[in-house]
Amino acid sequence: MDDMTAATHHNGTATHRTAVSPPTAAPVTVPATTTAGRYVLGGLRLALGWIFLWAFLDKLFGLGHSTPAANAWIDGGSPTAGFLGKAVSGPFTGFYHGIAGAAWADWLFMLGLAGIGLALIAGVALRIAGAAGALLMVMMWTAVLPPETNPFLDDHLIYAGVLVLFALTAAGETLGLGKLWNRLPIVRRLPWLR
Repeated sequence: MDDMTAATHHNGTATHRTAVSPPTAAPVTVPATTTAGRYVLGGLRLALGWIFLWAFLDKLFGLGHSTPAANAWIDGGSPTAGFLGKAVSGPFTGFYHGIAGAAWADWLFMLGLAGIGLALIAGVALRIAGAAGALLMVMMWTAVLPPETNPFLDDHLIYAGVLVLFALTAAGETLGLGKLWNRLPIVRRLPWLR
């Protein structure tokens, strides 16, 4: 922390930042996380959760947005065959072509989409959902190297960063069930479930 700010700590966490202007000015205390900031995090969490959940539903039922009805998973289609079998490029093409359409890859992918989406929407288990979602996004980024519109960065890495942010903050406590979840005895005993 620089010489112009100081933090007040409560139970080992910074609860307020105190901005100190010139030495003659009185310190001004502001919350470390504003109400507006908490609602922005909550809204982003809900939006990203819907992206994951929609991808799951569309691939499961073939709702016609990205997955035609004929390719629905419930009708025998593979949620990984199309993208991993045809759309990948770059240094990991062989790896992704090798797992495209495999039953275990389909199940992991679909369980990941559903689990991450539901956890984000509910605001619970964000450490697990954030880590799993970030891993999924980084893997999807490696499947399309180099990205089309930028030599390095694309939306997958931005999503991964936002998912890590959710895992490291109390993003589930506003517009979610995070406060209730975090009070559960098992979650108190095992903080990685937060």
